[in-house]
Amino acid sequence: MSFPLPSCRPTLLAGALILVLLGIPGGSAAQPSFEPAELPPLPPWDGASRALMRAADDPWVTPSEATGLTASPSYDETVAWLGKLVAAAPELTLVSLGLSPEGREIWMVVADASGARTARELAATGKPVLLAHGGIHSGEIDGKDAGLMFLRDLVLGDKKALLEPVSFLFIPILNVDGHERSSAYGRINQRGPTEMGWRTNARNLNLNRDFAKLDSPELRALVRMIEEWSPDLYLDLHVTDGADYQYDITFGFNGSHAWSPASATWMEEVLTPALMLDLEEQGHIPGPLVFLADKRDPTRGNYGWTAGPRFSNGYGDARHLPTVLVENHSLKPYDQRVLGTYVLLESSLVTLGERGEALRQAVELDRARRPAELPLGWRVPAEADFPQVDFLGIASRLELSPISGGLRQVWTGEPATFRIPVLTVNEPTAIATRPQAYWIPAAWPEVIERLELHGIQVERPAGDALPAEIEAEVYRLEEAELAPDPFEGHVRVSARAVAERRRWTPPPGAVRVPTDQPLGNLAMLLLEPAAPDSFFQWGFYLEVLQRTEYFEAYVAEPLAERMLAEDPALAQEFRRRLASDPEFAADSRARLDFFYRRTPYSDARWNVYPVVREVAGDSP
Repeated sequence: MSFPLPSCRPTLLAGALILVLLGIPGGSAAQPSFEPAELPPLPPWDGASRALMRAADDPWVTPSEATGLTASPSYDETVAWLGKLVAAAPELTLVSLGLSPEGREIWMVVADASGARTARELAATGKPVLLAHGGIHSGEIDGKDAGLMFLRDLVLGDKKALLEPVSFLFIPILNVDGHERSSAYGRINQRGPTEMGWRTNARNLNLNRDFAKLDSPELRALVRMIEEWSPDLYLDLHVTDGADYQYDITFGFNGSHAWSPASATWMEEVLTPALMLDLEEQGHIPGPLVFLADKRDPTRGNYGWTAGPRFSNGYGDARHLPTVLVENHSLKPYDQRVLGTYVLLESSLVTLGERGEALRQAVELDRARRPAELPLGWRVPAEADFPQVDFLGIASRLELSPISGGLRQVWTGEPATFRIPVLTVNEPTAIATRPQAYWIPAAWPEVIERLELHGIQVERPAGDALPAEIEAEVYRLEEAELAPDPFEGHVRVSARAVAERRRWTPPPGAVRVPTDQPLGNLAMLLLEPAAPDSFFQWGFYLEVLQRTEYFEAYVAEPLAERMLAEDPALAQEFRRRLASDPEFAADSRARLDFFYRRTPYSDARWNVYPVVREVAGDSP
């Protein structure tokens, strides 16, 4: 069957006329050029970190170094080179974390001076552990090539002593399927490598939006590894999008206002100065994460972002794993970015080796905290005295574009310093009081499974251990709205959750999630419906928003008449509703529903959140 196509000839003719009038070449014979786009002018750079590179004829040159750090090897080439390195170094072990959707192994290298090969052996050393991975977005692959160089120098070069006080876990490519969707057309606004992978995995999921919901096998493998190997510091290595500026290596983490204040203080006071000093000494320009309020006007400010648990740095903050998001500047050359990442990896390892015990003490303080109230999300305050900082930008001008018809930003390549406010995202969007526990009926196994994958303690009381009743809060979901488009494999949903206090009987098979545990905050962020990354807002409970039992008007009419006659208060409420709500008054079905919903025939579970809060008053 075929369908008629709308005529497009007038539009094509008009477009051709516009091109002629603007003096832009056109015509059917012309073929578009898809060579790499012209990027802004490039400032010269010749940092001291260039000395880290091996010569192309060195027997242990990495595949990327062999190209002068202009290209990046394929998955097979990467694994082959790593296998060769591991075979030559007793300090290294190659561990498979699992398979990707397309069946590729996700490999992790364990680097330990004593040759520890398992999580138990590594824990027995007592040394702090650094975790880093590249390629969660596989077009942003700087971390892989920097990590290969650094691993080689740790075991075959002059840096062996660095592994004495600390161990290193390195995942060169997390999104292995996206890595193999490689071409010269991966990222239009990025300088190198010559070919790069894709942002999302084989199912088009963005892995750095999956930390809370755990849909992808890649993130499930990563979270299982974190739970098993217990790293002390976690680096997630990326490359930016966006504006032009002078910084080549930027990094950041959630601040001390968020869920792990002691860890954040250590990263602010210990790690950040070390990274800044070491990067600057090697000729790099480190800076904060750049999220400009207006890319055309830096003076409008830069957001001091607080990430939620869908992101690596927000997830680490929620589970008290100190986590640093690293964003290299996409407009800097690939060699400069890779070398800066190498310096950052080395500096982080050295700092953790020297000051790791203080970090562990900070983490224990965070894990022991049980705040009575927990912020569920963050925003910029409407009114605040924002701190002012110098921003190392690049000058630009605005020109009228004959293509878009709007203003086009043209970067000049000239350094410019702007005094700008830091728009700190530190005001809670919602706050939840801490319950004693959450109860989840057995009918929601996909939620229970994900909680356990996160390492959250889940109790399964049965028989006499299952309480007959508890003091509980149940949320009724009002004004529920579904997002118009799918996002990351889900339909997002929001609602106003209204708590109702009642006695509640846990059904057989229900599980109990206590909040008095190290990951109690993470449990709250996943189970409170007002939390932006809760399972509810990710659409795991859409069924409860569906009405499945109805009424017939011929039955509801006499029932409503009797209810009006027998309940004067109800009659008064009905009259008030008729007088105040013209839309309701004009809708006969809505008027009958007003009575039906006040009868025991109405579905008592409709729009009721199935996860129940156990509150003070009783315990199982």
